[in-house]
Amino acid sequence: MKVCTALRLGAALVCFILVAQTQSQDCFCPTHVRGVCNGNPPNCACKLPIGPDDVPVDCTKLIPKCLLMKRESLPAKGGRRPKPENALVDNDGLYNPDCEGNGRFKARQCNNTETCWCVNSAGVRRTDKGDKNWKCQELVRTFWIIVQMTRNSTEEVPANDLKKAIEDTITSRYKLPVKHVATVELEGSMIYVDLKQNSSELSPNDVDIADVAYYMEKDIKSDPFIPLENPFAILVNGKNIGVKEPLIYYIDEKPHEISMKRLTAGVIAVIVVVVVAIIAGIIVLVLTRRKKGRYEKAEVKEMNEMQKQLTS
Repeated sequence: MKVCTALRLGAALVCFILVAQTQSQDCFCPTHVRGVCNGNPPNCACKLPIGPDDVPVDCTKLIPKCLLMKRESLPAKGGRRPKPENALVDNDGLYNPDCEGNGRFKARQCNNTETCWCVNSAGVRRTDKGDKNWKCQELVRTFWIIVQMTRNSTEEVPANDLKKAIEDTITSRYKLPVKHVATVELEGSMIYVDLKQNSSELSPNDVDIADVAYYMEKDIKSDPFIPLENPFAILVNGKNIGVKEPLIYYIDEKPHEISMKRLTAGVIAVIVVVVVAIIAGIIVLVLTRRKKGRYEKAEVKEMNEMQKQLTS
């Protein structure tokens, strides 16, 4: 009886160990919280739900920004995309892009409308907008990205330590080679990170600086793509230096082609107000001078009449 019990306990223990080993070897997607992977490492097959489709992705590196934007712009299968608590909605620049087979942006974007425009390799509009006949000759490379952010705390830390911590976070979290982190500058509470990577430096398997900037922007806004088990942190001597208010600037290998013909309503309104203010100022100045001129003429006339009376 005791032998049977021991055998049962032994079998149960063996099963538990086997299950634990199987679970520990399961594939998972470290670069997107919604990525689903099957198989056993290193032969993992991963997909990312985008609208009604499950799009194959490589979870061993950052997922291309074009696919990330497409997923954000489309509803999930269940009709809702879970948002982290206290998350803010930021729709600036968000649209449903057309992507190439490798996940990169197509040069021409139309957002499922009759209006089209050309984008750079970061998916940012670089031309005026036109109709369906709008032509884009090439996908212009964004070779320089400036990530601007603000420190949460004013606690003093050595500048060189903070710069090194930011550089280490970018290279370890996003797998971007350190040679592409050109500079990290500190100016009071402001932090500026320059990422540079031209066309000749980018091979098919390399991380793109546009993807790094997008992942980093989401991390700073507390809406990360990377699972929460691997939180975003800039650590200096064990302390997390919090940052906020990210602002991204894109510089292309060729000058943009946005003209002044298609100004936004807000810009036009500002220009109109400035012009009206200038015109109003000119009118006031002219009227003031005219009144002053009349007064001086009247004063001279009165003086002449008084002088005549005295001499007569």
